[in-house]
Amino acid sequence: MLPEERFNALVDEFRASPGVRVPGEPGRRGFGSSALKVNGSIFAMIAGGRLVVKLPHDRVTTLIGSEAGAPFDAGKGRAMKEWLTVTADDEESWLALAREALNFVGSAHH
Repeated sequence: MLPEERFNALVDEFRASPGVRVPGEPGRRGFGSSALKVNGSIFAMIAGGRLVVKLPHDRVTTLIGSEAGAPFDAGKGRAMKEWLTVTADDEESWLALAREALNFVGSAHH
């Protein structure tokens, strides 16, 4: 399965969640245009064929340490501390981490 197809499955999974906006809304381009958002903030997106999710810094560090993910660099030459590039390629990992990201972003930003 292509990363884009797997991401589309995530989109379908979260489409009905409260406050979630899915990609493909007209008129959106650039960073975040193909991202999943909750209350206007990105919680999951696809970048370079990988899932990227927003999680607490400690959790990101833990996941990188357990090799479930890698640092995410938005092209600025330094890792963004609350963002994780998911290295796992299975749907279960993607779904679990995206759900965790939704909970984090959805509860943290009011």
